[in-house]
Amino acid sequence: MKKLLLAATAALTMPIMAQAHFLLEYTTDTIIERPGDVPVKLVFWHPFEAGHVMALEKPEEFFVIHNGEKTDLMDTLQETSFEGPDNSAKAFLGSVPVKRSGDYVVVTVPAPYHEESEDIYIQQITKAYLNRNGLPTDWDQPQGLVTEILPLNKPYNIIAGSTFSGRVLSEGKPVAGAEIEIEYIAAAPDMTGTGAHEATVSPLPGGALVTISDDNGYFSFGVPKAGYWGFAALGSGPKTEHEGKELSQDAVIWIRAWDLE
Repeated sequence: MKKLLLAATAALTMPIMAQAHFLLEYTTDTIIERPGDVPVKLVFWHPFEAGHVMALEKPEEFFVIHNGEKTDLMDTLQETSFEGPDNSAKAFLGSVPVKRSGDYVVVTVPAPYHEESEDIYIQQITKAYLNRNGLPTDWDQPQGLVTEILPLNKPYNIIAGSTFSGRVLSEGKPVAGAEIEIEYIAAAPDMTGTGAHEATVSPLPGGALVTISDDNGYFSFGVPKAGYWGFAALGSGPKTEHEGKELSQDAVIWIRAWDLE
């Protein structure tokens, strides 16, 4: 009964925890006007709180898919640091070659991160989307990851105030009852420095925003504000253990919402 009620609600949330870990694949823009190399900053952070930064080891994979073709981008990664208000931690700066028209699906498969406070590992397999010249090519297709969120709206030009919907997949199959944390990038990373700009919003009271996928893996969320929104399906992947400890293999997707002007 609970799943049915949650599935029927366009944007249902509940408090569970104060902070949510999110792997960012941050780009200044999602709509690319001129061909060239687009910088991408990889940061493991609590973006809604603009708080504590976790150390990000070199990813296992970093690539882009365009017109169904995969291009390895590991050689573009450069180690850097990212400074939060309380600490600094390892991050990476990469780049994505955006030349032709169409969609560019940026994928990061990070090394599992050991969360000492819970004594578990976290691996957030993350997707973000770029587009050039308004030609849709890849956004509505799964990328064949072990776990991922398939968007049902074009993820790079959502209208603020509308609804975003997605489907949680594990090895290509829908995940029922997945717990999905939702975060907003309150303070945009500075692409020329090592910190972030001033926060534009404060997190809501009551902890992380959460929704639950229905019996067919679908979920929806009413997007209230322009900017970057992230969705993390916790433990949706097939792998549950790493180095003898529990592993939460999460699917993360980032979308960009815009105000109508």
